[in-house]
Amino acid sequence: MTLFSANLGFLWQELPLPDAIRAARKAGFDAVECHWPYAVPAVEVRRALDETGLAMLGLNTVRGHVADGDNGLSALPDRIDEARAAIRQAIAYAEAIGTPNIHVMAGKAEGDAARQVFVDNLAYACDLAEACGKTILIEPLNPYDAPGYFLASSAQACEIIGAIGKPNLKLMFDCYHIQIIEGDLTRRLEQLMPIIGHIQIAAVPSRAEPDSGEVDYRHILKMVARLGYSAPIGAEYRPQGAVEAGLGWMAVLR
Repeated sequence: MTLFSANLGFLWQELPLPDAIRAARKAGFDAVECHWPYAVPAVEVRRALDETGLAMLGLNTVRGHVADGDNGLSALPDRIDEARAAIRQAIAYAEAIGTPNIHVMAGKAEGDAARQVFVDNLAYACDLAEACGKTILIEPLNPYDAPGYFLASSAQACEIIGAIGKPNLKLMFDCYHIQIIEGDLTRRLEQLMPIIGHIQIAAVPSRAEPDSGEVDYRHILKMVARLGYSAPIGAEYRPQGAVEAGLGWMAVLR
């Protein structure tokens, strides 16, 4: 049976994070994940997790100055101190709530200097995370949703992971983004499974519930299970209405 994690960056956005965790439990999710929980005291999030028995699988480093267009900091050559402060913040929060995975966001950048800074910051993150048994994730984002984002393909992510050579650096394989960037999801998953740390799904191209659009997730999730992946799949989609009204996909894909 496939397990599912509710991405609370998109689902139940109208609720405070602890209440969104409770809503995910009530709706039948097996775990949760989030984007930027930092405005909520970690003790409140941990209390809701303990109450529901759910694990928070992952969280992101902060984007930076969102009003100025920032979408991450770790590939920005002139923002190294901010990027490393964001990494430390994310790891500390993850420790406080028992979260195993930290997605280090690259940001909008290009060129060799950006790559070197991203590699250096990821190595720094991996060393800190290793000390507390956590995994660092990187995620390619598509150019429609995240124009100018530095990490823009699975091949680029694979090269960077190989260059750093840290066992706790993994790929966040978001099927929605990868399908838009390059397609060929079956072969990509087969090739990249050894370095995949988390998988997410959403309809393509709408990013709505994952039971519509051009990707047949019945096939994808059966194939993922055959490849030996058993962790919860992240449901990172934008609900078309009330979350509860659109959860029919879960029974179909389990």
